[in-house]
Amino acid sequence: MLILDATVMNVALPRIAADLHFSGTGLAWVMNSYTLAFGGLLLLGGRAGDILGRRRLFVGGIALFTVASLAGGFATSAEWLLVARVLQGVGAAAAGPNTIALITTTFTDARERLRALTLLSGVASAGFAIGLIVGGLLTEVASWRWVLFINVPFGLAAVLIAPRVVAEPARHPSRLDLPGAVTASTGVAALVFAFIRTASEGWSDRWALLALGAGVVLLAAFLAVETRSPQPLMPIRLFADRNRAAGFANFFLGPAAMMSMFFFLTQFLQDLRGFSALATGFAFLPMAAGMFAMTRLVPRLLPRFGPKPLALTGAAVMVAGLAWLTQLEPDASYVTALLGPMTLMGVGGGLGFVPLTPVIMATVPPQDAGAAGGVLQTMQQTGATLGLSILVTVFGAATRDAARTGHDAGAALVHGMTSAFTVSVLIASLTFLVALTFRQKSSEPVS
Repeated sequence: MLILDATVMNVALPRIAADLHFSGTGLAWVMNSYTLAFGGLLLLGGRAGDILGRRRLFVGGIALFTVASLAGGFATSAEWLLVARVLQGVGAAAAGPNTIALITTTFTDARERLRALTLLSGVASAGFAIGLIVGGLLTEVASWRWVLFINVPFGLAAVLIAPRVVAEPARHPSRLDLPGAVTASTGVAALVFAFIRTASEGWSDRWALLALGAGVVLLAAFLAVETRSPQPLMPIRLFADRNRAAGFANFFLGPAAMMSMFFFLTQFLQDLRGFSALATGFAFLPMAAGMFAMTRLVPRLLPRFGPKPLALTGAAVMVAGLAWLTQLEPDASYVTALLGPMTLMGVGGGLGFVPLTPVIMATVPPQDAGAAGGVLQTMQQTGATLGLSILVTVFGAATRDAARTGHDAGAALVHGMTSAFTVSVLIASLTFLVALTFRQKSSEPVS
């Protein structure tokens, strides 16, 4: 539900703009306000769960997310909707990392934990594609408001059932690292804002550069605080394990490479090929199916082979899918030009990234499970946002160059997209290099 909400509103944006009278620049904040609050507060949400109780933070976060979804569905103004989206992001930041931590500490048997974390990772990875399908279906059949209302029954079910079936793990009382919380939350939020700003205004924008500089300084201060704090918000020891550190790195790089596919192919299908919102959503089904298929295979393959061959194979397949997309033409058909790459991206992403959550969480001390979940999701959010801002900048520059050299509008757009996919190939190749650093087997057996 939390991951899906990052994309479910994409296909509904034109209807939202018409109903609530958003400006062209203001409309982007329907997506960005959620991303900013979610990404900026993840580290705090994870560590707060370790100290205050993970089930409490999970239930409270889902409750806030659900109420905010209901309120957003009834929005009558742009400002109303944006406030609701910020509150959704706050609730997601409380619930998200504690979901991972609860699964890690609830399943004490190594094999059961592997299956649970693999399923969680697969569902989260496929959530981006499923969000486009659900968003298109609800927008076409009902109204954009149902893109928000759909969260309410699932949120209520989680809030009512969780206290009955989810045990509250032992708390680890300590003081919340307030200097760390302030520098981490503001630093990550500043970086996310900078990346969002550059996606629309370019890398020469003054506010983007100021936010980028502030974010770097604040995160440097955060690391200095963490090395001296007796009870850090993000224990540096989380990065001591080589497999875990590599997993964090690929959770940053993978979304940075993959988000381009969602962003640009949605435009290609709707603007150039005339797909409806619903058809566009279903066009991503092969990718979601590939990821779900990997959730069935990874629990069997990971104990036998370890993360290295899976991550290497997944990265290579993902690079192949993105390289295929660099050959896109304006009149290309879905079956011949997109079905293959989407399938490769689903299988490659599943093999490359579904194992990362169990690899990262397998050896985390129970008292640090929430913090590790927060770091994992922070890497994912900031990687996706940074990657998209870089690729949108490449797309804009290449599109303008093509238009100046006499290409028609469609050809110029596709030239911009293929240029962005070329950079995505380079980013995805870095995930292959990181995968080379995995040990052949995890430091702790998972079965």
